Amino acid sequence: MKYGRILLKLSGEALAGASGKGLDENQLTVYARQIAQVVRGGTQVAIVVGGGNIFRGLAGVSSGFERVRGDQMGMLATVINSIGLSLYIKAAGVPAEVFSSIKMEPMCKYYVRDEAVKFMEAGGVALIAGGTGNPFFSTDSASALRACEIGADALLKGTKVDGVYDSDPMKNPNAQKYGWLSYDKALADNLKVMDATAFTLCRENNMPIVVFNMNQEGTLEGIVAGENLGTVVCNE
Repeated sequence: MKYGRILLKLSGEALAGASGKGLDENQLTVYARQIAQVVRGGTQVAIVVGGGNIFRGLAGVSSGFERVRGDQMGMLATVINSIGLSLYIKAAGVPAEVFSSIKMEPMCKYYVRDEAVKFMEAGGVALIAGGTGNPFFSTDSASALRACEIGADALLKGTKVDGVYDSDPMKNPNAQKYGWLSYDKALADNLKVMDATAFTLCRENNMPIVVFNMNQEGTLEGIVAGENLGTVVCNE
């Protein structure tokens, strides 16, 4: 096993399936099954989910929402997504608990780092919702922060593509995929692995980022086992 403890970052849109809105039952089932397999294999898992399928703070600002309130609505959206995903993970036979950076009992537990780690060590999946608990920070930033905080071996970013490319593979059929690249190259080439705050936090704390296709079953399990899937961003 290559990674004994991971932080898995998923976008809210990923949970919505093809529609990009709401929660898709089939997509949740597929993701939960993959996550459960990894946990049964011995890897400790924490998850941060975005909220863009329900509400995105920056999009709200463009529609006239105040930024702070818009971001707070986005934080609540991540809680809804985390609760939904947790139910499907439980249905797949693995314990799951939602921890929120904002006090929201009894809907979920207040996030305390040691309690989340203890739950993971006991074989459960800790879904850490509510972003950082502060406006002006994305869920990318929250995932980087939590990965460093819980001592993850890597931050795994599940996307719709199988890694990082030198240009958009959806637009350029000749785009070249990177198997590995340094933080400095990703930053210099503006490859947008994650937002600047998240990327800087990972670089300064030597937190590897693995970008992979979460929609391809078996890839998550292969990555934690050490297979060369996706793109790894780390220090040279």
